[in-house]
Amino acid sequence: MRISSAFALALLLAARLAAADQRDPRLEPLFSRLAVADAVEARHLEAQILTIWSAVDDPEAQALLERGSVAMANRDYATAKTAFDALTSRFPHFAEGWNRRATLLWILGEHLAAVADLERTLALEPRHFGALSTLGLALLRLGAREAAQRAFEAALAIHPTFAVARYHVALLRHPEGEL
Repeated sequence: MRISSAFALALLLAARLAAADQRDPRLEPLFSRLAVADAVEARHLEAQILTIWSAVDDPEAQALLERGSVAMANRDYATAKTAFDALTSRFPHFAEGWNRRATLLWILGEHLAAVADLERTLALEPRHFGALSTLGLALLRLGAREAAQRAFEAALAIHPTFAVARYHVALLRHPEGEL
C-alpha cells in the first residue's frame, strides 16, 4: 500500500504538533534553572514546565486531555479512562497523555499498567519528574523498594526540591522506614 507524500507529511506534522510539549525550546532554560533553584523559585519553574508539557496544538488532543483531567479531578474515573485511552491511542507521541493515564491507573490501583504508561512517558520526556515520582510510588506498591528509591532519586536529580520525591527518598533510606 502506498500513501501520498502529502498524507505522509500531514501524519508527520500531526505527530510533531502532538509532541511539541517535550520539544519546546523554552524547556531547556527552565530545567537548567530548576536544577539550582530554591523551593520558592522551583514551584514557579515547575508550574511553567507543567504548562508547557500540557500544551498541545491539536484541538482534539487538547479536548481529550481536558476531558480526562476534569473527569479525574471529579473522580469520574470511567470517563477519564475513556478520554486518556483515546488520547494515548490517537496521539502516542504526546508524553503528557501517557502521564495522565498513568496517574489515573495508579489511583485505580492498576500499578503494573501505570508503570508501563510511565515508561512510555519517560521514553518521550526523560526529564518528567512527575512521572518519575509516580513511578516510584507505583514501584513501592509493587514491593520494589530499591527501584522505587532509584526513581525518586532520578526525580530529585532533575528537580532537587520536589517534595514528594524528597520525602520518599528520606523514608526509604531508613531501614525501618514504613510506608
